[in-house]
Amino acid sequence: MTEAQKTPPEEAGSDAIARAGRAAMNAQELLQEISDYCRHSGLAESTFGRRAVNDGKLTTRLRNGGRITTDTLDRIRAFITSNSATASARPAIITRPREGALMSTSIQASVPASSVPALQPSHSLVPTGEENPQRNFRFFDNRQKYLLFVNTCSEKWVVANRVTLELANIHPRPPAVRMFDAGVGDGTVMLRALRAMHDRFPHMPFYVVGKEISLEDVRLALQKMSDRFCEHPATVLILTNLAYADAPWLAVKSLNAASSLVWREAPLTGTSAHQFEQQITDLVPFLAQNWKAGVSPKTGNPVYERPVVLVIYRADHRFLLDPIIPRPGGTLANYDLIIASQPYRARAPLDFKASRVIAPLSKALGPGGRLIAIHSHGNDPGMEIIRKVWPGDNPFIHDRHQLLKAVKQELGPGGRDLNFNAYADNRSLFRYDMHTLPSELSGSIGTSTLFAAWNAAIYVAQVEDDRLGEVVSDSRYLDATREVLQQHGGLWFHDESFVISRRRD
Repeated sequence: MTEAQKTPPEEAGSDAIARAGRAAMNAQELLQEISDYCRHSGLAESTFGRRAVNDGKLTTRLRNGGRITTDTLDRIRAFITSNSATASARPAIITRPREGALMSTSIQASVPASSVPALQPSHSLVPTGEENPQRNFRFFDNRQKYLLFVNTCSEKWVVANRVTLELANIHPRPPAVRMFDAGVGDGTVMLRALRAMHDRFPHMPFYVVGKEISLEDVRLALQKMSDRFCEHPATVLILTNLAYADAPWLAVKSLNAASSLVWREAPLTGTSAHQFEQQITDLVPFLAQNWKAGVSPKTGNPVYERPVVLVIYRADHRFLLDPIIPRPGGTLANYDLIIASQPYRARAPLDFKASRVIAPLSKALGPGGRLIAIHSHGNDPGMEIIRKVWPGDNPFIHDRHQLLKAVKQELGPGGRDLNFNAYADNRSLFRYDMHTLPSELSGSIGTSTLFAAWNAAIYVAQVEDDRLGEVVSDSRYLDATREVLQQHGGLWFHDESFVISRRRD
């Protein structure tokens, strides 16, 4: 039972009405205040929740749509007010990690909250060239935008369909089909890719590694995986929060980080998806304790507190899977398929995209392996909405041709055995849509549809919160959204793909 459900229904009177009005504030605003305070004071959000209201999962509940009573809201505000003077007096805070964790320095308290843009979780985060790294910290904010986008648009499905086309071109070699997902997100793309892999390679063991730094996304992805161990029992699933340069090999280059590596092996017992799901759910406390992230003071990127590798497989298939079950100390990469869907911010520098993301992943390809990369392209109705509000804006500053050229230069002689496939537009570009009913667009467009379309447009274009504040004060943004929806009879977006493949031996 939530705190809101515990509130007596008979509470009434003018004082109660006023208090209810305060409780109706936007949860996002409250989360922003808490996040700002935690960054300024050096507190973990779980510690804030325990100290303020004796609830270490306070912020998690709020991000998942939970409600709080007015008493709880008053206690949160009182805690922030009474402690903000002390926190703001500190020019910088050194966060003391748990035993074995990496040391990290938080951002100076003088950074204004308005400079913190919103999160877009599935589109991985990279620096945008801003001098202030805090402007790029997008990890903990606006989870609502991400969830609304993935549940109202078909991008995950369409991307998965595009990825599965590459299975016809790979050439797995014993002892397993090897796949790497360079940004698991909520697990939809990985799930659908694994289904297609089983259909094509039903009797081959699978070695699957997924990189994801978001605790919430790891939870969502794991919830989808129990059926995979039932249909395809010869599966080793590894999830990690390591960087692109480390994750394919499950090895940390930094000696300090390597000493704090958390390696967890979780063999599943039983034979049913229900049993597997229960055991996967039992991993949640482990994830909550270890799968934590902060912000890099140098780049503004989200970085892990401690590196984690989680290995899951069926215990009754351990003998068969022993050659591919990874052990601490690193493993071979040699992937047959690498998925890099939205692995960087569109506005990121070209050099960053090439040297920090695509080039390291290319090195992890095995003979005959293929890396498919997908990012937003623009030139669609979603971009029309953006330009009606911000004329001349163009977040999609690098196309596949520029990126592939930069990757070639970065790899140098090391890329001689790679093929760089940009393809023609009719193969490279594809479209996904926002889900709408015909009745929602045939007449007067409902407010919920307008808000969903606006959210999708600003999410794909990666518009920061400080820019949004300038336009949402009146109805112009909704008018622009309505005009585009009526003009096109719906809303869709374009993604762009390219493939890097390694020659066979």
